[in-house]
Amino acid sequence: MSHGREVLDELRGPQRSLREAIPETWAGFAQLHNAAMAPGAVPGHIKELMAVAIAVSKQCDGCIAAHMRGAVLKGASAAEVAETLGVVMLMNGGPTTVYGPRAWAAYQEFAAATAPKTT
Repeated sequence: MSHGREVLDELRGPQRSLREAIPETWAGFAQLHNAAMAPGAVPGHIKELMAVAIAVSKQCDGCIAAHMRGAVLKGASAAEVAETLGVVMLMNGGPTTVYGPRAWAAYQEFAAATAPKTT
């Protein structure tokens, strides 16, 4: 399944267009994003997993894809992702049975894409 990449690819053009239409607002959001996700007391992969949890709760496929990719790139393990989704299910209930598997599939997709290639 390549849903995560498909979502990010689908958003690329419209995001670019909107960024050009509201550059100051977009830059302000980017600054907030960078500050919130910067290394600090909370490790980067945990910050990404918190964002994934909120994305699943908000049912935002684009957010799920972007932050799951970030979680994978920052070293989140399958067990950490699964447990994060379990907490989302506890707190958000039924919608997590739809958006949780989407997030899990995105994890598997991005993890496979970043796994070392064996020959």
